[in-house]
Amino acid sequence: MIDTLIHILLLLIMPPLLLGVINRVKAVFAGRCGPPLLQPYFELWRLLRKGSVFSSSTSWVFRAGPLVSLAATLTAALMIPFGGHGSPISFAGDLLLFAYLFALARFFTTVAALDTGSSFEGMGAAREVTFGCLAEPVLFIVLVALARESGFLSLTGALTYASGGMWPSGAAPLMLMAVALFILFLVENCRIPFDDPTTHLELTMIHEVMVLDHSGPAFGAILYAASLKLFVLGALVLHVALPFGAMQGWLGWISFIASMVLLAILTGVVESVMARLKLLKIPQVLLMALSLAAFALLLTVR
Repeated sequence: MIDTLIHILLLLIMPPLLLGVINRVKAVFAGRCGPPLLQPYFELWRLLRKGSVFSSSTSWVFRAGPLVSLAATLTAALMIPFGGHGSPISFAGDLLLFAYLFALARFFTTVAALDTGSSFEGMGAAREVTFGCLAEPVLFIVLVALARESGFLSLTGALTYASGGMWPSGAAPLMLMAVALFILFLVENCRIPFDDPTTHLELTMIHEVMVLDHSGPAFGAILYAASLKLFVLGALVLHVALPFGAMQGWLGWISFIASMVLLAILTGVVESVMARLKLLKIPQVLLMALSLAAFALLLTVR
């Protein structure tokens, strides 16, 4: 019961903090003071207090997009373990539902963008779906490889085994999966070198362009869902890369929180030292991640 409560508290409190850490790291590399560490919380609170404006040309799909995206991401977050502790929701086959929940969130985000009738947002939706077609197979293949090597069809069993008992005998596939998942982590969260969440250059915007017409609490739900997705996929990367399965009690929670902060710092460093890739180069990088995941799967069936 206590582990479940801590799990939920981390989901509600910690995701915006990761965005604050990333922004501060990027500011340090740029030689600026940067925004306060808690600025994402202030932004969410400001949006929740504002009103929303809806175009008369939109339907219920536009209003439902942010809510469905947030609900799907929250449900997926309840299926992944944190540290050496199990997840609140766990059953055989939940890893497939985990992947499809993110697909559902992507679907409603893109459909809401198309519902505005704007060709500009349609361009962003088309790019998002194109990259999603290459990114989602990476996640599915990694999950299949984890299930094959661990013998579990649940995320809790597969990730706990991967972060504990799998490293001595399966270090090679785990390393490949960790690299593939980190690439997936960057592209799914619209981070550099795949996308720039702070850009306002029309021809290069992807995710940002799809949510331009949202405002107030609806836009706040989108921002929180984005930070939650960053948190959940980061937890997936860390479970494959680090031995959380050997840590129990408070040590597991503390090591998980510290690792998430370090992952945010690493993300900020990557965004500071790399330039954004050309759009034509992004599919090539995603295909490389897909190849790494496929090699990892081959190593698990050896």
